[in-house]
Amino acid sequence: MTGKSLSDPIKRIVFAEHKYFVDGQWKVSKSGETLSIQSSYLDGEIGRVQSMTIEEIDAAIKSAKHAQKSWSKEDMKVRARLLRAWATQLVADKDEIATTIMNEVGKTFSDAEKEVLRTADLINFTVEEFLHMSNESLSAESYPHGSRNKFAIIDRVPLGVILAIGPFNYPVNLTVSKIVPALMSGNTVIFKPATRGSISGVKLVESFAKVEGFPPGILQLITGRGNEIGDYMIQHDDINMITFTGSTRNGQNISQLAKMTPAVMELGGKDPAIVTANADLDKTVREIVSGAFGYSGQRCTAIKRVLVVDEVADELVKRLSEAIAKLKVGTPNDGDVAIVPLINEKAADFVEDLINDAKKKGAKIIVGGNRDKNLIYPTLIDNVTTQMRFAWEEQFGPVLPILRVRDVEQAIKITNDSEYGLQASIFSEDFTESIKIARELEVGSVQINGQPQRGPDSFPFLGAKNSGMGSQGVKNALLSMTREKLTVINL
Repeated sequence: MTGKSLSDPIKRIVFAEHKYFVDGQWKVSKSGETLSIQSSYLDGEIGRVQSMTIEEIDAAIKSAKHAQKSWSKEDMKVRARLLRAWATQLVADKDEIATTIMNEVGKTFSDAEKEVLRTADLINFTVEEFLHMSNESLSAESYPHGSRNKFAIIDRVPLGVILAIGPFNYPVNLTVSKIVPALMSGNTVIFKPATRGSISGVKLVESFAKVEGFPPGILQLITGRGNEIGDYMIQHDDINMITFTGSTRNGQNISQLAKMTPAVMELGGKDPAIVTANADLDKTVREIVSGAFGYSGQRCTAIKRVLVVDEVADELVKRLSEAIAKLKVGTPNDGDVAIVPLINEKAADFVEDLINDAKKKGAKIIVGGNRDKNLIYPTLIDNVTTQMRFAWEEQFGPVLPILRVRDVEQAIKITNDSEYGLQASIFSEDFTESIKIARELEVGSVQINGQPQRGPDSFPFLGAKNSGMGSQGVKNALLSMTREKLTVINL
């Protein structure tokens, strides 16, 4: 792979046309077409990926289906050894992969490197978790009208071919959280990265391909426009399960098309931080600023709105404004910055529209509110009401709306009126109060005195309503990618 070079103060990147990966081989599409991948902050394209044909997609799925038969019969200790070797290889390749993540989706190099290292830990933990999942045995003797002559063995068997569709914002970690549980439990994988994130996906699979011993066909890398090949793969008869991270709109489309195919989906969120009169405001401000503005708020688990009771609202807004004004703004080239450009100008347009809607309807910009191309400066908006779009729509950007409420009951009602139900944070030093609020919230997870987040990966990760379907986290991913099989022994 050769071509023109781009350079920056941290790393040197090389423009390249990347191949797709099927049946253990890197290939160029017969379509003759490629997709241009633009950086979120570097001028011009940083590479190209293949635009695959439907025939090539069929060949990839056929290869995965064929490989799955023997892979599922492979000794689990062999699967474990190979996957641990991949974890080791990822650590060895971390600089190249982190640089790609930085250049493609605009994370700082430090954050991108942490993502790769966390991913290696995730692989090793997933392997250990599966090795400790034992088969179950049952006797019918204790059941009414049962018999001691019936004995059952319950195995967990793989589903088959898993379609894994990854997001742009964590193109390595969230992808591997799908791939490794599938492979460890004996499935094979068709991996389709987000278009912006495709080169990071290529680098991830290049690392996989360096490991000696993986059979060809167990992991296929598919690239192309989602609107051209995504719907086709979702409806393919030989796809046995779908795991997806992305927008609610795309998740709803998958749900409609998948029909009887099992699916686990991590979708959008409008995660609130509920601040009570009993909150420790120093701790609250630290957690809210970190939770709302990390990676410019481009996370489904970012704090997307603050619901604060009136009696502490003025003080909270004052402290938040002081902390937000100190956030470092720039590009990943500038080192350890909190606020980087959004993934593209379309995303920035949407956030700007929300800001303008709030301003027109009477909200007050306390900090920020300005924009430079796809860079939205960190913004705090006070006096947001439920008549404003910002109360309900997911911004996926570095803007924090403040909704003042008369009491926690109103905060609970606003939270539960949302179409989303991913996570919520409660800030209160009154434990009884916190638990009472938590029990009323219609969300997948509640954080008490902490910001919403995905990890630890050993915990379940799930959403209610339009925030998701099914449950993730290592153990739940392994369970969702296998099914029970009952063998009854009649003595």
